[in-house]
Amino acid sequence: MLRTERVLQLRGQQGRSVRVVREHYLRPDVPCRSALCRAACPRDGKLLSDDVTHYVIPDCKVVQDYLEILEFPELKGIIFMHTACQALQHQKGRRQYNKLRNLAKDARHDCVVFANEFHQHCYLPREKGESMEKWQTRSIYNAAVWYYNHCSGQMPIVMVTEDEDAIRQYGNETEGVFVISFKNYLDNFWPDLKAARELFDSILQARREREIESQENNGKEYPEHLPLEVLEAGIKSGRYIQGALSVNKHRAQLEAFVRLQGFSSKETEIQSDILIYGAKARNRAIHGDVVAVELLPLHEWKGRTVALCENETEDKAPLDTTGDPMPTGKVVGIIQKNWRDYVVTFPSREESQPQGRNAQKVLVTPWDYRIPKIRISTQQAEALQDYRVVVRIDSWESTSVYPNGHFVRVLGRIGDLEGEIAAILVENSICVAPFSEIQMSEMPVSSSKNPWKVSPEEEKRLDLRATHLIFSIDPKGCEDVDDALSIRTLPNGNLELGVHIADVTHFVAANSYTDVEARARATTYYLADRRYDMLPSVLSADICSLLSGVDRYAVSVLWELEKESYEILNVCYNKTIIRSAYKLTYETAQGLLDGDTSVVGDILELKDLDERTRQKKLAELVWAVSKLTDIARHVRAKRDSCGALELEGVEIRVQLDDKHNIHDLIPKQPLEVHETVAECMILANHWVAKKISEHFPHQALLRQHPPPRQEFFTELRECASAKGFTMDTRSNKALAESLDKANDPLDPIVNQLLRSMATHAMSNAMYFSTGSCSEEEFHHYGLALEKYTHFTSPIRRYADIVVHRLLMAATLKEEKGDVKDNLLSNKDLEELCKHINNRNRAAQHAQKQSTELFQCMYFKDKTPETDERCVADGVIYSIRTNGVLVFVPRYGIKAAAYMKNKEGLVISCQGDGSCEWKPGSLQRFQNKITSTTTTGESVTLSLFDHITVKMLVQTSRCHADTIKLEIIKNARHQTAAMEVSQRNFQRVKCDLVKAVSQSAEAAQRAQEKTRVEVIDEDFEKYCQTKGASLYQLLEEIRDLALLDVSADIRT
Repeated sequence: MLRTERVLQLRGQQGRSVRVVREHYLRPDVPCRSALCRAACPRDGKLLSDDVTHYVIPDCKVVQDYLEILEFPELKGIIFMHTACQALQHQKGRRQYNKLRNLAKDARHDCVVFANEFHQHCYLPREKGESMEKWQTRSIYNAAVWYYNHCSGQMPIVMVTEDEDAIRQYGNETEGVFVISFKNYLDNFWPDLKAARELFDSILQARREREIESQENNGKEYPEHLPLEVLEAGIKSGRYIQGALSVNKHRAQLEAFVRLQGFSSKETEIQSDILIYGAKARNRAIHGDVVAVELLPLHEWKGRTVALCENETEDKAPLDTTGDPMPTGKVVGIIQKNWRDYVVTFPSREESQPQGRNAQKVLVTPWDYRIPKIRISTQQAEALQDYRVVVRIDSWESTSVYPNGHFVRVLGRIGDLEGEIAAILVENSICVAPFSEIQMSEMPVSSSKNPWKVSPEEEKRLDLRATHLIFSIDPKGCEDVDDALSIRTLPNGNLELGVHIADVTHFVAANSYTDVEARARATTYYLADRRYDMLPSVLSADICSLLSGVDRYAVSVLWELEKESYEILNVCYNKTIIRSAYKLTYETAQGLLDGDTSVVGDILELKDLDERTRQKKLAELVWAVSKLTDIARHVRAKRDSCGALELEGVEIRVQLDDKHNIHDLIPKQPLEVHETVAECMILANHWVAKKISEHFPHQALLRQHPPPRQEFFTELRECASAKGFTMDTRSNKALAESLDKANDPLDPIVNQLLRSMATHAMSNAMYFSTGSCSEEEFHHYGLALEKYTHFTSPIRRYADIVVHRLLMAATLKEEKGDVKDNLLSNKDLEELCKHINNRNRAAQHAQKQSTELFQCMYFKDKTPETDERCVADGVIYSIRTNGVLVFVPRYGIKAAAYMKNKEGLVISCQGDGSCEWKPGSLQRFQNKITSTTTTGESVTLSLFDHITVKMLVQTSRCHADTIKLEIIKNARHQTAAMEVSQRNFQRVKCDLVKAVSQSAEAAQRAQEKTRVEVIDEDFEKYCQTKGASLYQLLEEIRDLALLDVSADIRT
């Protein structure tokens, strides 16, 4: 190893240039990462393929400007030099740098990073007077020549650059190493890759337009951002406050808030969000950016809007619709830009206006209301008017009203089901291409003719096949069975409770291609009509699924319990071999618990037995289910005594027919056996959390749920008082007791809505590394447990895979270095936790948005005036200055109902309760709102009142459609007769996805006839497990309707 020195010119806090000399070490053994290597380079990890015609090395400028083209999987054999990677980080920031790092790790992309600046024969010191750009180009070329010689000339090297001087200087200097422009490379090496060349033209055109604009525009639309060093110094001193910008989607033109979220390094008196009022004060910051804010003087503070408002561009709020003044500020700089891909719509023909010589410039409207319009340059504007497309923002200069961007690709036609689903995926940054061949090659073989079998090497596992009665309890149609349970009496009379979890990590080795892909996905994504699996189906639905009657590997937690008090006496963790005896549904297990003999016929495993054997086995199974339920009651009571919260909402289950169309929408009946299974899983998660945190106090993955701030409970307390209930929110125990008491015997929906409001006040439950915070912060507020993690669902959650590896490292008796060597450091684990938390939020948003899409498509084809399926009972859960927010239990919908329309008319009720619009005024009180007409008629609506509402679909060409409610009667909705109601109930609940699917198929047939060339794209990459999990639609309504996805506290 050679030691040299490297001179850096860094900028100090005062803006002065500082010369820094650092030690720089060079090695001769830096791995080349090529499969062609004949030297002694290490060959572990990802290798560059030898099955290509050439290797390509982009220079710094190409990596900075065209990284999204280099992401095309068709481009293979790419070598990113360390010099280019460092330049990308310095010029484009950490976000783009991480994007490049993840690309290099991705098994689906044939590219690697070569550390040329640390290689003894590749490093070149910068010459005196040499510009940084020239040195970078020279370094990359020198490394390209070394790489060609290192591979013994077996593979031509193509260096791509935008530097014409470099092309002239190096183009013919070395045989086998070609230096050409990136455009030349795409045109000559990839003539059939039309999408890449179109994207190149789009990026190039956008860059030219920015250059022209910067020369022409001298007037400032916005203040300049302060330099980063000034911002950092201001944040330390307390002058500026750092936080994440969150735009109010209902008033995107005016209201945004900066959420502190612990960003500021200095204590501040500001404890609430900071209001950023108006586009000027936002100063070009985009939703999600981390910004620095300067507070305005107290007399300039404003209040947040308390009126219902349309999502369209309303520029001014009525003076009487704002609340009390709150801290208000302005953005003075952007710490981190969190820009992403945006789905947009081009203006319609009616909206398009000629722009003279700038006719190619188009203002496109993002699908997300919170994102401003984006100016792009394209010649396809007219052809793309009926399509959803993807664009990226390049810059937002202080001289420009709008950000500048470029066109990326087409998703699909507006209103087409596949196009709308694709839009949801892009908006949530969900990339779920089919699993690659190299990932599938890692999978074990299993087929009907050749089923997977236990390996002789694994016979050393604890074998429970002959000693334990093991069974699973899952929803109907469940394929990925993560968990199974067991209970038995020990020889000493005590009980042994077992939770058995699929041993996924046996088949998914750390840092394997499958593991890297699972880590990137982080979770299985459930949409309304499909799911995108985290793991290949050969694992999730077969080899790792704990199906009945087959041998499976598991990780088991076994507790010895005192036979009467059920107190835990001992616990052990083992890698096991199990054979589940029964695959029960929740309904069947509940029937056994209730003594309902009619469910026995649903237990397939008992069907072919003789009567005596069947009765014996049935008695064993009934005893096991009953005993498990007794134990679960005890465990739950213990948690309840510590303050565990029960925040259940209304859940609706979708019943499917044979063709995966919705046959019925039925309210999910809460069963005690649901709680039985949940308590066993919570117990396992809790004990595993204790085990791994004891052994790895600074690098264990746990799940925390911090206590909420008391001011967030204000709405809950006010609403509860409207019904005469008192909410004590000082602790989780006090809150749980208050919620239990807040029951209206005449209206159970009251308690459900109060629990919903309690959940809104909660912070998010988050994964974290134990080395990143003190032990006092480990607590899980909602579950009332000191330590908690996720261990029980490794098939669909990557966090559980990490926890399994930690548990195995903590419990292995023999020294097995490879297991402990693969554990993540605290820093790496914390970074992974942030990624998983981010992907979980994306999964929740995507699930919610897809459900709303199907709801809208269902009602869109109905005639509200004549179709009684569009009329339902609603419950008021929030009062605003111009209307109310209403929950519709029948469909799990939450939406606004206006009491004052755009014409200024107000709701008036007739003698029979029916409503109509008349001139008048509204007066809002704390728990009610009164509408008074000019003729003196008045009607008052209060919190928790039942009203009859009509479902309407508010269509939008540029955004997602939304459900809008219209009050048609000031009374609970009732049908003419109960018999008619029951028949209609069945008809109303069926055909939601069936109608949507038929509509989509018809639209697709029409589209096939008129398909334009511009959308010849492969939509199939968005469809991985289509149709297999429609049961997810409207499932767990507390996440999709009653509860805000930002307030998830589920375990």
